[in-house]
Amino acid sequence: MPIDEARSKFYSALQLEKLDAVYVPTEEALGLVTAKPVIAERDSPPFDRSAVDGYALRAKDTFGASQHSPETLRLVREDDVRSGELREIWTGESMPKGADAVIMLEQAEKIGEKVQVFSSLPTGANVSRKAEDIEEGEVVVEEGERLKPQHLGLLASIGIEKIAVTGRPRVALAATGSELVPFGGKFEPHRIIEVNSLILSGMCSELGAEAFSLGIAEDDESEIEMKIREGLARADLVITTGGTSVGLHDLVPKVLEHIEPRCVIVHGVCMRPGMPTALAVIDNKPVIVLSGNPVAAMIGFEVFVRPLIGHLLGAKDTSRIKIRVRLTRRVAGALGRRVFLRVRIFEKDGRYLAEPVRAKGSGIITTVSRADGYVIIPEDREGLRDNEVVDAHLF
Repeated sequence: MPIDEARSKFYSALQLEKLDAVYVPTEEALGLVTAKPVIAERDSPPFDRSAVDGYALRAKDTFGASQHSPETLRLVREDDVRSGELREIWTGESMPKGADAVIMLEQAEKIGEKVQVFSSLPTGANVSRKAEDIEEGEVVVEEGERLKPQHLGLLASIGIEKIAVTGRPRVALAATGSELVPFGGKFEPHRIIEVNSLILSGMCSELGAEAFSLGIAEDDESEIEMKIREGLARADLVITTGGTSVGLHDLVPKVLEHIEPRCVIVHGVCMRPGMPTALAVIDNKPVIVLSGNPVAAMIGFEVFVRPLIGHLLGAKDTSRIKIRVRLTRRVAGALGRRVFLRVRIFEKDGRYLAEPVRAKGSGIITTVSRADGYVIIPEDREGLRDNEVVDAHLF
Protein backbone atom coordinates (compact mmCIF):
# COMPACT_ATOMS: atom_id res chain seq x y z
CA MET A 1 0.00 0.00 0.00
CA PRO A 2 1.35 3.52 -0.73
CA ILE A 3 2.66 5.35 2.35
CA ASP A 4 0.05 8.13 2.33
CA GLU A 5 -2.84 5.68 1.96
CA ALA A 6 -1.40 3.44 4.69
CA ARG A 7 -1.10 6.39 7.07
CA SER A 8 -4.62 7.57 6.29
CA LYS A 9 -6.19 4.15 6.85
CA PHE A 10 -4.22 3.60 10.03
CA TYR A 11 -5.07 6.95 11.61
CA SER A 12 -8.71 6.62 10.57
CA ALA A 13 -8.90 3.34 12.49
CA LEU A 14 -7.54 5.05 15.62
CA GLN A 15 -9.50 7.37 17.88
CA LEU A 16 -6.44 8.82 19.56
CA GLU A 17 -6.44 11.98 21.61
CA LYS A 18 -3.48 13.69 23.18
CA LEU A 19 -2.56 12.43 26.62
CA ASP A 20 -3.71 14.11 29.83
CA ALA A 21 -1.88 17.12 31.21
CA VAL A 22 0.35 16.94 34.27
CA TYR A 23 1.95 19.77 36.22
CA VAL A 24 5.72 19.69 36.64
CA PRO A 25 8.18 22.14 38.21
CA THR A 26 9.48 24.57 35.62
CA GLU A 27 13.07 23.45 36.17
CA GLU A 28 12.10 19.87 35.23
CA ALA A 29 10.11 20.74 32.09
CA LEU A 30 12.93 20.81 29.53
CA GLY A 31 11.95 18.94 26.36
CA LEU A 32 8.32 18.45 27.42
CA VAL A 33 5.36 19.78 25.44
CA THR A 34 2.99 22.42 26.81
CA ALA A 35 -0.54 21.10 27.33
CA LYS A 36 -2.13 24.55 27.20
CA PRO A 37 -1.03 28.14 26.60
CA VAL A 38 1.12 29.65 29.34
CA ILE A 39 -0.18 33.07 30.40
CA ALA A 40 1.92 35.65 32.22
CA GLU A 41 0.66 36.44 35.71
CA ARG A 42 2.84 39.53 36.06
CA ASP A 43 4.68 42.12 34.00
CA SER A 44 8.31 41.75 33.00
CA PRO A 45 10.11 43.86 33.96
CA PRO A 46 7.81 44.43 36.93
CA PHE A 47 9.02 48.07 37.23
CA ASP A 48 11.08 50.63 35.31
CA ARG A 49 14.69 49.60 35.75
CA SER A 50 18.16 50.53 34.58
CA ALA A 51 19.57 48.60 31.63
CA VAL A 52 23.17 49.63 32.44
CA ASP A 53 25.50 50.61 35.28
CA GLY A 54 25.55 54.38 35.53
CA TYR A 55 23.66 57.38 36.90
CA ALA A 56 19.89 57.94 36.87
CA LEU A 57 18.93 61.49 35.92
CA ARG A 58 16.53 63.70 34.02
CA ALA A 59 17.22 63.55 30.28
CA LYS A 60 16.62 67.29 29.85
CA ASP A 61 19.59 68.00 32.17
CA THR A 62 21.91 66.43 29.58
CA PHE A 63 20.77 68.42 26.55
CA GLY A 64 23.80 69.96 24.86
CA ALA A 65 26.31 67.87 26.81
CA SER A 66 29.31 66.61 24.84
CA GLN A 67 32.88 65.43 25.27
CA HIS A 68 34.14 68.98 24.93
CA SER A 69 31.29 70.67 26.81
CA PRO A 70 30.08 68.41 29.67
CA GLU A 71 27.17 69.13 31.97
CA THR A 72 27.95 68.98 35.69
CA LEU A 73 25.25 67.53 37.99
CA ARG A 74 25.10 67.01 41.73
CA LEU A 75 25.33 63.44 43.07
CA VAL A 76 22.54 62.46 45.51
CA ARG A 77 21.71 59.26 47.34
CA GLU A 78 17.98 59.80 47.94
CA ASP A 79 15.36 57.87 45.93
CA ASP A 80 14.15 61.11 44.41
CA VAL A 81 16.07 62.85 41.65
CA ARG A 82 15.38 66.54 40.98
CA SER A 83 16.55 68.79 38.19
CA GLY A 84 20.33 69.18 38.24
CA GLU A 85 20.80 65.94 40.21
CA LEU A 86 21.67 62.34 39.49
CA ARG A 87 21.96 59.12 41.48
CA GLU A 88 24.24 56.14 41.09
CA ILE A 89 22.38 53.08 39.77
CA TRP A 90 23.23 49.52 38.75
CA THR A 91 21.87 47.24 36.04
CA GLY A 92 18.43 45.88 36.98
CA GLU A 93 17.90 48.37 39.81
CA SER A 94 14.57 50.24 39.90
CA MET A 95 14.57 53.81 38.63
CA PRO A 96 14.38 56.50 41.31
CA LYS A 97 11.47 58.90 41.32
CA GLY A 98 11.93 61.82 38.95
CA ALA A 99 14.58 60.14 36.77
CA ASP A 100 13.75 59.20 33.17
CA ALA A 101 17.15 58.20 31.71
CA VAL A 102 20.47 56.63 32.68
CA ILE A 103 23.92 57.81 31.62
CA MET A 104 26.44 54.98 31.39
CA LEU A 105 29.48 55.06 33.66
CA GLU A 106 31.70 55.26 30.56
CA GLN A 107 30.00 58.55 29.53
CA ALA A 108 30.44 60.28 32.86
CA GLU A 109 33.18 61.16 35.35
CA LYS A 110 32.71 61.46 39.08
CA ILE A 111 34.55 64.34 40.76
CA GLY A 112 33.87 64.43 44.49
CA GLU A 113 30.14 64.89 44.97
CA LYS A 114 29.59 66.01 41.40
CA VAL A 115 29.48 64.13 38.10
CA GLN A 116 30.38 65.44 34.67
CA VAL A 117 28.14 64.08 31.89
CA PHE A 118 29.70 63.89 28.39
CA SER A 119 26.68 62.84 26.31
CA SER A 120 23.20 64.16 25.55
CA LEU A 121 20.43 61.63 26.22
CA PRO A 122 16.84 61.27 25.02
CA THR A 123 14.07 60.44 27.48
CA GLY A 124 14.07 56.71 28.26
CA ALA A 125 17.70 56.16 27.31
CA ASN A 126 19.13 52.98 28.92
CA VAL A 127 15.86 52.32 30.78
CA SER A 128 13.91 49.05 30.59
CA ARG A 129 10.30 50.10 30.93
CA LYS A 130 7.80 48.17 32.98
CA ALA A 131 6.19 45.37 30.90
CA GLU A 132 8.28 46.20 27.82
CA ASP A 133 9.15 42.49 27.51
CA ILE A 134 5.98 40.79 28.78
CA GLU A 135 2.61 42.17 29.84
CA GLU A 136 0.42 40.53 32.45
CA GLY A 137 -2.18 38.35 30.67
CA GLU A 138 0.00 37.84 27.58
CA VAL A 139 0.48 34.32 26.14
CA VAL A 140 4.21 33.72 26.56
CA VAL A 141 4.37 30.06 25.41
CA GLU A 142 1.78 28.58 23.08
CA GLU A 143 0.11 25.21 23.47
CA GLY A 144 2.02 22.36 21.82
CA GLU A 145 5.43 24.01 22.17
CA ARG A 146 8.40 21.82 23.04
CA LEU A 147 10.10 23.62 25.92
CA LYS A 148 13.69 24.76 25.35
CA PRO A 149 16.14 26.26 27.87
CA GLN A 150 15.15 29.81 26.86
CA HIS A 151 11.50 29.00 27.57
CA LEU A 152 12.36 27.90 31.10
CA GLY A 153 14.29 31.12 31.69
CA LEU A 154 11.35 33.14 30.40
CA LEU A 155 8.91 31.33 32.70
CA ALA A 156 11.20 31.76 35.68
CA SER A 157 11.52 35.49 34.98
CA ILE A 158 7.78 35.96 35.51
CA GLY A 159 7.57 33.67 38.52
CA ILE A 160 5.89 30.62 36.96
CA GLU A 161 7.05 27.73 39.13
CA LYS A 162 4.87 24.94 37.66
CA ILE A 163 3.67 24.34 34.13
CA ALA A 164 1.05 22.11 32.51
CA VAL A 165 2.66 19.69 30.07
CA THR A 166 1.39 16.65 28.23
CA GLY A 167 2.34 13.42 29.95
CA ARG A 168 5.06 11.39 28.26
CA PRO A 169 3.66 8.68 25.96
CA ARG A 170 4.74 5.23 27.09
CA VAL A 171 6.11 3.07 24.29
CA ALA A 172 6.65 -0.68 24.67
CA LEU A 173 9.40 -2.20 22.51
CA ALA A 174 9.54 -5.92 21.72
CA ALA A 175 12.11 -7.62 19.50
CA THR A 176 11.37 -10.96 17.88
CA GLY A 177 13.72 -13.60 16.53
CA SER A 178 15.39 -16.75 17.87
CA GLU A 179 18.67 -15.56 16.39
CA LEU A 180 18.83 -12.53 18.72
CA VAL A 181 20.78 -12.12 21.94
CA PRO A 182 20.39 -9.13 24.29
CA PHE A 183 22.97 -6.37 24.26
CA GLY A 184 25.35 -6.92 27.16
CA GLY A 185 24.68 -10.65 27.26
CA LYS A 186 27.02 -13.47 26.41
CA PHE A 187 28.08 -13.36 22.77
CA GLU A 188 27.42 -16.55 20.84
CA PRO A 189 28.56 -17.46 17.32
CA HIS A 190 25.84 -17.30 14.65
CA ARG A 191 23.70 -15.07 16.88
CA ILE A 192 22.93 -11.36 16.41
CA ILE A 193 23.03 -8.67 19.11
CA GLU A 194 19.60 -7.05 19.41
CA VAL A 195 20.08 -3.30 18.81
CA ASN A 196 16.68 -2.11 17.60
CA SER A 197 15.35 -1.59 21.13
CA LEU A 198 18.29 0.68 21.94
CA ILE A 199 17.92 2.67 18.71
CA LEU A 200 14.15 3.08 18.90
CA SER A 201 14.23 3.88 22.60
CA GLY A 202 16.59 6.76 21.81
CA MET A 203 14.36 7.99 19.00
CA CYS A 204 11.39 7.93 21.39
CA SER A 205 13.33 9.88 24.01
CA GLU A 206 14.27 12.55 21.45
CA LEU A 207 10.57 13.15 20.89
CA GLY A 208 9.68 13.24 24.58
CA ALA A 209 8.25 9.72 24.85
CA GLU A 210 9.21 7.17 27.51
CA ALA A 211 10.19 3.82 26.01
CA PHE A 212 10.78 0.53 27.79
CA SER A 213 11.90 -2.85 26.48
CA LEU A 214 9.82 -6.00 26.75
CA GLY A 215 12.87 -8.05 25.83
CA ILE A 216 13.30 -10.59 23.07
CA ALA A 217 10.63 -13.07 22.00
CA GLU A 218 11.80 -16.19 20.19
CA ASP A 219 10.04 -17.37 17.04
CA ASP A 220 7.17 -18.81 19.01
CA GLU A 221 3.59 -17.58 18.68
CA SER A 222 2.69 -17.89 22.36
CA GLU A 223 5.84 -16.04 23.46
CA ILE A 224 5.27 -13.24 20.95
CA GLU A 225 1.63 -12.96 22.04
CA MET A 226 2.64 -12.73 25.69
CA LYS A 227 5.03 -9.84 24.93
CA ILE A 228 2.47 -7.93 22.87
CA ARG A 229 -0.26 -8.35 25.49
CA GLU A 230 2.11 -7.08 28.17
CA GLY A 231 2.91 -4.06 26.02
CA LEU A 232 -0.78 -3.32 25.42
CA ALA A 233 -1.41 -3.44 29.18
CA ARG A 234 1.46 -1.13 30.09
CA ALA A 235 1.89 1.31 27.21
CA ASP A 236 0.11 3.79 24.95
CA LEU A 237 1.86 2.41 21.89
CA VAL A 238 3.50 -0.93 21.08
CA ILE A 239 6.36 -1.38 18.61
CA THR A 240 7.68 -4.76 17.56
CA THR A 241 10.68 -5.42 15.31
CA GLY A 242 11.20 -8.49 13.16
CA GLY A 243 8.85 -11.28 12.20
CA THR A 244 6.81 -9.25 9.73
CA SER A 245 7.77 -10.45 6.27
CA VAL A 246 6.40 -13.62 4.61
CA GLY A 247 8.93 -16.20 5.79
CA LEU A 248 8.36 -19.27 7.93
CA HIS A 249 9.26 -17.41 11.13
CA ASP A 250 7.46 -14.14 10.34
CA LEU A 251 4.73 -14.65 12.90
CA VAL A 252 3.84 -11.23 14.30
CA PRO A 253 0.91 -10.28 11.99
CA LYS A 254 -0.57 -13.76 12.53
CA VAL A 255 -0.28 -13.35 16.32
CA LEU A 256 -1.93 -9.92 16.16
CA GLU A 257 -4.89 -11.34 14.26
CA HIS A 258 -5.20 -14.04 16.94
CA ILE A 259 -5.31 -11.39 19.67
CA GLU A 260 -7.96 -9.38 17.81
CA PRO A 261 -9.30 -10.50 14.40
CA ARG A 262 -9.01 -7.98 11.56
CA CYS A 263 -6.85 -5.70 13.70
CA VAL A 264 -4.09 -5.47 11.05
CA ILE A 265 -4.93 -2.41 8.94
CA VAL A 266 -1.86 -2.48 6.72
CA HIS A 267 0.76 -5.17 5.99
CA GLY A 268 3.31 -4.14 3.40
CA VAL A 269 4.08 -0.53 2.45
CA CYS A 270 5.49 0.85 -0.80
CA MET A 271 8.72 2.14 0.74
CA ARG A 272 12.39 1.26 0.74
CA PRO A 273 13.70 0.34 3.20
CA GLY A 274 10.85 -0.92 5.41
CA MET A 275 8.48 -2.59 2.95
CA PRO A 276 7.29 -5.34 5.40
CA THR A 277 5.98 -2.76 7.92
CA ALA A 278 2.57 -3.62 9.39
CA LEU A 279 0.12 -1.36 11.23
CA ALA A 280 -2.52 -2.67 13.61
CA VAL A 281 -5.04 -1.33 16.14
CA ILE A 282 -5.97 -3.34 19.25
CA ASP A 283 -8.26 -1.85 21.93
CA ASN A 284 -7.73 1.51 20.21
CA LYS A 285 -4.00 1.25 20.82
CA PRO A 286 -1.58 1.42 17.90
CA VAL A 287 0.74 -1.51 17.26
CA ILE A 288 3.54 -0.81 14.79
CA VAL A 289 5.32 -3.85 13.39
CA LEU A 290 8.70 -2.79 11.99
CA SER A 291 11.33 -4.67 10.06
CA GLY A 292 14.07 -6.41 12.02
CA ASN A 293 16.71 -4.62 9.94
CA PRO A 294 17.87 -1.63 12.01
CA VAL A 295 17.85 0.91 9.18
CA ALA A 296 14.45 -0.24 7.90
CA ALA A 297 13.14 -0.06 11.48
CA MET A 298 14.43 3.51 11.82
CA ILE A 299 12.80 4.62 8.57
CA GLY A 300 9.54 2.91 9.53
CA PHE A 301 9.69 4.80 12.82
CA GLU A 302 10.25 8.08 10.96
CA VAL A 303 7.26 7.53 8.70
CA PHE A 304 4.69 6.11 11.12
CA VAL A 305 5.76 6.46 14.77
CA ARG A 306 7.16 10.00 14.80
CA PRO A 307 3.86 11.68 13.82
CA LEU A 308 1.95 9.33 16.13
CA ILE A 309 4.00 10.37 19.17
CA GLY A 310 3.56 13.98 18.14
CA HIS A 311 -0.22 13.49 18.12
CA LEU A 312 -0.20 11.91 21.58
CA LEU A 313 1.85 14.85 22.86
CA GLY A 314 -0.25 17.47 21.10
CA ALA A 315 3.01 18.85 19.71
CA LYS A 316 2.76 21.53 17.03
CA ASP A 317 5.37 19.85 14.87
CA THR A 318 7.57 16.76 15.15
CA SER A 319 8.91 16.74 11.60
CA ARG A 320 12.62 16.85 10.86
CA ILE A 321 14.26 20.16 9.99
CA LYS A 322 14.69 20.41 6.22
CA ILE A 323 17.30 22.22 4.16
CA ARG A 324 17.80 22.52 0.41
CA VAL A 325 20.76 20.52 -0.89
CA ARG A 326 22.31 19.70 -4.24
CA LEU A 327 23.06 16.03 -4.99
CA THR A 328 26.67 15.19 -5.80
CA ARG A 329 25.72 12.34 -8.15
CA ARG A 330 22.82 10.61 -9.83
CA VAL A 331 20.93 8.03 -7.75
CA ALA A 332 18.44 5.37 -8.80
CA GLY A 333 14.99 5.09 -7.30
CA ALA A 334 12.41 2.30 -7.38
CA LEU A 335 9.26 3.05 -9.33
CA GLY A 336 6.22 2.43 -7.18
CA ARG A 337 8.14 2.76 -3.90
CA ARG A 338 9.17 5.81 -1.92
CA VAL A 339 12.90 5.56 -1.31
CA PHE A 340 14.60 7.09 1.75
CA LEU A 341 18.13 7.81 0.60
CA ARG A 342 20.67 8.41 3.38
CA VAL A 343 23.04 11.27 2.64
CA ARG A 344 26.10 12.98 4.07
CA ILE A 345 25.78 16.78 3.91
CA PHE A 346 28.62 19.27 3.62
CA GLU A 347 29.10 22.88 2.57
CA LYS A 348 31.13 23.95 -0.44
CA ASP A 349 31.33 27.40 -2.03
CA GLY A 350 28.37 28.61 0.01
CA ARG A 351 26.09 25.70 -1.01
CA TYR A 352 25.00 22.58 0.82
CA LEU A 353 25.81 19.39 -1.03
CA ALA A 354 24.37 15.93 -0.32
CA GLU A 355 26.49 12.87 -1.00
CA PRO A 356 24.54 9.58 -1.00
CA VAL A 357 25.90 7.06 1.49
CA ARG A 358 26.70 3.88 -0.39
CA ALA A 359 24.80 0.84 0.87
CA LYS A 360 24.37 -2.80 -0.06
CA GLY A 361 21.33 -3.55 2.07
CA SER A 362 18.62 -2.07 4.32
CA GLY A 363 20.16 -3.48 7.49
CA ILE A 364 23.58 -1.86 7.15
CA ILE A 365 23.54 0.48 10.13
CA THR A 366 26.57 2.50 9.02
CA THR A 367 24.36 4.02 6.31
CA VAL A 368 22.66 6.02 9.06
CA SER A 369 25.55 6.40 11.49
CA ARG A 370 27.54 8.08 8.69
CA ALA A 371 24.59 10.09 7.38
CA ASP A 372 23.42 13.58 8.35
CA GLY A 373 19.90 13.00 7.06
CA TYR A 374 17.87 11.53 4.24
CA VAL A 375 16.48 12.58 0.87
CA ILE A 376 13.20 11.19 -0.44
CA ILE A 377 12.95 9.78 -3.96
CA PRO A 378 9.23 9.86 -4.84
CA GLU A 379 7.33 6.79 -6.01
CA ASP A 380 6.86 8.21 -9.51
CA ARG A 381 10.57 8.89 -10.12
CA GLU A 382 13.12 6.45 -11.52
CA GLY A 383 15.78 8.38 -9.63
CA LEU A 384 17.27 11.79 -8.96
CA ARG A 385 19.66 13.60 -11.29
CA ASP A 386 23.22 14.69 -10.64
CA ASN A 387 23.17 18.28 -9.24
CA GLU A 388 19.40 18.13 -8.65
CA VAL A 389 18.26 20.37 -5.79
CA VAL A 390 16.09 18.55 -3.24
CA ASP A 391 15.02 18.68 0.43
CA ALA A 392 17.19 16.90 2.98
CA HIS A 393 15.59 15.87 6.29
CA LEU A 394 18.24 16.31 8.99
CA PHE A 395 19.02 13.77 11.68
